[in-house]
Amino acid sequence: MLVLTRHPGQYITIGDDIVIHISDVQGANVRMAIDAPRNIKIYRGEIYEAIIEENKKSATQPDNIDLNQLMPLKDDKKD
Repeated sequence: MLVLTRHPGQYITIGDDIVIHISDVQGANVRMAIDAPRNIKIYRGEIYEAIIEENKKSATQPDNIDLNQLMPLKDDKKD
């Protein structure tokens, strides 16, 4: 992890096409502006963590599924 000290008006570059501008600092709050290509997804940390958690939940299969309650598949093809 890289830790930097920046002041308003300064910026950080990541690779050739991502620039993080420090817009304002008020106490413990830092306002940043991010210039990045549209194909780069940018999330706040708490939103990203919620997305990961939801993906984990949807990837797990419930243990209480009764397969007998599912409708049987019809085979409409007859020779």
